[in-house]
Amino acid sequence: DFKTMIEDETLPVQYMRGEPLCMMQYFRALSSCRVPGQKTDSLVFHAKNSNPRHITVAQNSQFFTVEVYHSDGTPVTADQLCVQLERICNSSLETNTEHVGILTTLHRDTWYKYYNKLVQDPSNKKSVSAIERSICVLCLDKAMPRTYEKYSRFEPVQVLHGGGTQWNSANRWFDKSLQFIVGEDGTCGFTMLHAIIDGTPCMALSDYITSSMKKPQMMESPVALLPMPQKLHFNITPDIKTAIEESKQNVDKHAQDLDLRVLVFNHFGKQIPKAHQISPDAFIQMAIQLAYYRIHQQCCASYEAASMRLFRKGRLGVILSTSSASAAFVKSFDDPKKQNSEKRNLLENAIKVHMWNTNMEIRGRTTFGHFLGLKVQAIENNIPMPDIYTDTSLNKAFNFLLSTSQVRMINYFFIQYLFISWKSCKENNVVRLIQTLEDTLVDMKMLLEETKLEPGGST
Repeated sequence: DFKTMIEDETLPVQYMRGEPLCMMQYFRALSSCRVPGQKTDSLVFHAKNSNPRHITVAQNSQFFTVEVYHSDGTPVTADQLCVQLERICNSSLETNTEHVGILTTLHRDTWYKYYNKLVQDPSNKKSVSAIERSICVLCLDKAMPRTYEKYSRFEPVQVLHGGGTQWNSANRWFDKSLQFIVGEDGTCGFTMLHAIIDGTPCMALSDYITSSMKKPQMMESPVALLPMPQKLHFNITPDIKTAIEESKQNVDKHAQDLDLRVLVFNHFGKQIPKAHQISPDAFIQMAIQLAYYRIHQQCCASYEAASMRLFRKGRLGVILSTSSASAAFVKSFDDPKKQNSEKRNLLENAIKVHMWNTNMEIRGRTTFGHFLGLKVQAIENNIPMPDIYTDTSLNKAFNFLLSTSQVRMINYFFIQYLFISWKSCKENNVVRLIQTLEDTLVDMKMLLEETKLEPGGST
């Protein structure tokens, strides 16, 4: 039981390059949420104080609480939980309910205003508190239409935002740290609240769930003594109802504007760059930059997220992927005057620089965080902004047009790339970038094979 291992501090410590990582994020992952505030949100962690024993289940845009521990502290079985979920599905058929969960998609300042109005009612306050204190939210979704367009997948769209108010966007409470989404058609995934937890700890949880699914322990258990799931009730005033309608319009607008595409790349995997003593991550970073250059004929500021968990309470850092070395490589790749051996040397040099930048970032030895911290400090304390922050070169260097991250996954035998942009942004064409990246990866593989290092180190 993942929750028990967190509470008992028996969760195996994770390591990176032989060094232990901070595990504190796991203690904040469950029974936590963000609460809207006037200027800033508050992160609230209930696990240590009250240690809740219930989850929230969202079904048909309605919310229920389900006790997942017995009075003696033992967890309910999978069979018992299944019975509880069936009870919820059978009792949530009414369609004239107010979509309260959609309010969590509002701009934070607006949500703060209506949150305070919502919880003025004692019944509403009790319902909101039950959701906020729950271990997690389990969203039982309606099946969405399947799309068969190339690079299009409905699953990540459904998990990310629910597909709009016509489908499942109101079947969420986006302020919760963890929401597990399960569709009628078997679609499944989860969303995390990035303010509380990062991707790598979530993937450890995902790996644990995946491994547990391979060895299910379904057994008939007594259900007579199970307390019935409790529906959470909300009293909606006219102004809250207006806010709900506003939320619906905003969600549908953003859902329609979001261009999310998936490339399942099965030409080759990490074994190819590793066979040439090249970091797969750095190899892909250079491929992304080359693909961008092929489209726009110019380089851009690009960064890759890095885990800072070598430090206590470490979160995320920024690896500056674009460098003079990467620029030299991408500019040379399609130059017919350049020999393949020179292109490979430039690739290897760019990769060395990227790996050096990565090592410096995860050890807290780079400048981006320092510059950002000074800038934020000046803003918060009303200190005149130092002149360096008006320098165009600094602004260009830190105006990232490509934001990238990668997480390790087990149980997959291909590489999957997920691209997100806005359809209203005419400068970005996600489909073109995907097509170009796919071709670029194949071209870079050919370069490695054509310039294969011989025993003496020459090509």
